[in-house]
Order: sequence, then C-alpha cells, then structure tokens
Amino acid sequence: MKRFLLQLLSIWKQKLKIYFLACWVGAGMGIFLLAPSYDYISSRERNSDPLSSLEFVFTQFAEVMTGQINQNNIIIFYAEIGALLGLLSLGFYQLAHKRLLDLDALKAELDKDLPSIIRQGEGPLLEFKSSLRWDLQETRVNRSLEAVVLKTLAGFFNSHVGGTLLIGVADNGEILGLEQDFQTLKKPDQDGFEQTLMTAISTNLGADLCPLVHILFHTIADKTVCRVIVSPASRPVFISQANAPKFFVRTGGGTRDLNIQEALEYVGARWKHSK
Repeated sequence: MKRFLLQLLSIWKQKLKIYFLACWVGAGMGIFLLAPSYDYISSRERNSDPLSSLEFVFTQFAEVMTGQINQNNIIIFYAEIGALLGLLSLGFYQLAHKRLLDLDALKAELDKDLPSIIRQGEGPLLEFKSSLRWDLQETRVNRSLEAVVLKTLAGFFNSHVGGTLLIGVADNGEILGLEQDFQTLKKPDQDGFEQTLMTAISTNLGADLCPLVHILFHTIADKTVCRVIVSPASRPVFISQANAPKFFVRTGGGTRDLNIQEALEYVGARWKHSK
C-alpha cells in the first residue's frame, strides 16, 4: 500500500508541474498578447495611436516591464484569463491527442486481414473463442460461455493497448463459424449476434465501454467469424463473478484475475495519466 501511495504522489507531482506550466504560459499570453491587443483595438477606434499593431505591442511590453505604466488590476485580469485559457488548451490537447492515437491504432487493426491475424496465434493482443453461447462439446446452449468471453474483453479493456477477440475460431486456429450460435438468438443473424454481445457488455461491464468496441464479421469457407476489436478503457473495468467484483488483465496468451494488492498496483500504474 505504501508503494501504491508513493506512486500516486509522484503522479500528482508530475501533473501539477504540467498544469502549473500551462497556467504560466497562459498568463504570459494574457499579459503580453491579450491585454495589448485590447488596448490597441481601443486606441484604433479612438484614432489616437498611429503605431502599427506590432509597434504598439512592443511599446506596451516595454512600458509594462519598465514600470512606466501601472495597470495592475488589468494585468491581473488578463493573466487570469490567459491562465484559464492555458488550462483549457492543455485539456483539449490531451483529449484530442488520445483520440488520434486510438484512431491510428484502430485503423492499423482494421487494415489487417483475418487469415493473417489467425496465423499469428493467440497472444497478449489476440484470443480465440469457439462460440458465444453454443457449447460445441455438449451440443447445447451454455450461458456460462458468455462470462468467459466477457472476462477476455475485460482483460483487453484493462490493458494498455486493447486487443482483438475472434469468436468462431478454435484455439488451434480452425475456423468453426457462428452458424450454430446464430440459431440460439431471437434474431438469428449477424445483427442479432452483435446486439446480444453489445448488450452483454453494456449490462456486465458498463454502457460507457460500448463505443470502445468495434465488431466486424468475416466469411471464410462459408463460415462466419466475429472479430471484436477492443480499445483500452479510460477506467478500471471489473466484472462480477460469484457476487464479487473481479479485475482481469492479459498475461501472455491468457486472461487472469488479480488479487487486491496486485489490482491496486496495476491500476495505479495503468491509469496514472488519467487521474
């Protein structure tokens, strides 16, 4: 626990430094850009200053720095406005930058074709599942298989880069298809399968995660495979098992749950930039 608290303290120190720098840069922009700009526009409206805009800014800057004019209240006001704009700009940049990274990762994943993905074999970013709810061994509907799929998705959500789940593919890469799974649904087709999977994610993991899931269907040798591309979540994702919350992560080619201490340390490191 002590190590976890020290990590959080270090994270907050780094964030405060960034926010402090953004405030200072914004305040400087307010003092040396916004305030002179306002004064220049006012002077031009009064036709009282023949200087160009650049000359006016440099003149105002020199007068403020040498103390020839005293506009403390106005300077403080523009410094506050600038600092606020600096913080807003930082927040917008962080949001836009993360979104661009997510889009680049998704585009790279969409550019891959299914056979090449299957040839990679299971690993930290890829897992195969034979079906969503149709038990091939017992030849019946088995709802516990949905929990296994959700556990894998939770592991991808909690990872740093997300991952891809292929449903309708055996562990050895054999294409099994989803045709039997389709027959267990009220709407026995791809749309019904997608709705069922998204409903399960929304109900068990959180509706806010649905935009992070992209579902594609591929047909190989007349068999349908569902490709689920998962982007990393902006929060820890838990799933309830036996009336207790479980936290899953990807390790190697599998998914495992962490104990409380492991989960605390993982969450502190994984989401250190979003707290």
